[in-house]
Amino acid sequence: MKIIYIGSDHAGFTLKEQMKDKLLKEGYEVKDYGTCSEESMDYPDVAHPLAADINSGKAETGILICGSGNGVSMVANKYPNIRAALCWNRELAALARQHNNANILTMPARFISAETASEIVDTFLATAFDDREGEQNRHLRRIKKIPIASEK
Repeated sequence: MKIIYIGSDHAGFTLKEQMKDKLLKEGYEVKDYGTCSEESMDYPDVAHPLAADINSGKAETGILICGSGNGVSMVANKYPNIRAALCWNRELAALARQHNNANILTMPARFISAETASEIVDTFLATAFDDREGEQNRHLRRIKKIPIASEK
């Protein structure tokens, strides 16, 4: 069974709960990092623990949601093994996985519907990274250049 880590701030709480319910119904195990209400809170308090756990290898995939999707993406991308991708449609989700091997999906709760978010999550989880061996794989070559030199 695949484990999905999920978290949000107050602005993303309702969408997070909807995506969590969807994932549970589809048979995923879900670890919820919070928040647990629409009461105002600081998105780094959720994004840091989730990203740190994926960075360390405790799980492979995470979903973070805030109002714009930008804040949680910025926090998550501070970790060397994280490739968080802000997606607001299926096409971006597919490319984030195929070309960038994104391991955290971030979404903007204030700008997409639950239906669109569901499509994005489905696409993100169903799309594989293009990990062909050899010189042909420009995506793998580019991903290897993402970490700064001291983090390699």
